[in-house]
Amino acid sequence: MASQPRRSDRTSENQSRQARIAQMRRADKARDRRNKAIAITASAVVVVGLVGFGSWVLIDRQEAQQRAQDKAAAARKAPVDGEQTWEAKNLGRNHVETPVKYEMNPPVGGDHHPRWMNCNGDVYKNPLPEVNAVHSLEHGAVWVTYNEKAAQGDVDKLAGTVAKTPYTLMSPVKEQAGAIMLSAWGKQLTVEKADDPRVAQFFTKYVQGPQTPEPGAACTSGLADK
Repeated sequence: MASQPRRSDRTSENQSRQARIAQMRRADKARDRRNKAIAITASAVVVVGLVGFGSWVLIDRQEAQQRAQDKAAAARKAPVDGEQTWEAKNLGRNHVETPVKYEMNPPVGGDHHPRWMNCNGDVYKNPLPEVNAVHSLEHGAVWVTYNEKAAQGDVDKLAGTVAKTPYTLMSPVKEQAGAIMLSAWGKQLTVEKADDPRVAQFFTKYVQGPQTPEPGAACTSGLADK
């Protein structure tokens, strides 16, 4: 008959098995702690990366906005090459309902009709009554005009610019001297092409610019195209 294991052997074997189980549990816990630490570290790296990228984007956007503001400020201060200027004090500002003879074409100021032309980015296909358009200039609008010398592509490009710019209006003026002319109160510029950089400068400088006799006055609720 085979001999039975001694009690001391069984006890030793149980203790050894329990020790191995405990070691395995400690290893599992250590592995869990390592995995958790790795996950936390990875998450922290991702968060830091996202925060860093977001900060970079924000700073870059702020710098771009500042550059644009600086550029616009410089454009407002710099004279527009080739522009003509009339003394504001010599331009009448009376409201009249009789015809007015202006010394320049298109006019850049003077007595005008009590109603203004709508100038909230309005593009007119027909010639406008000068006395109403001049009232729009008094409100700080820039009036873009063109004749048959202007290329259709330039007319279309200017129309797109006007349409998205409050305090502007556009219309044909057959008798004007230049192909494309931009007028503000007391200011006027002649260009040949829509992409002339002076066009953007004129807009920046004179849309509700310092020449405006009535800054903030409405460019809506006026006279519309017939």
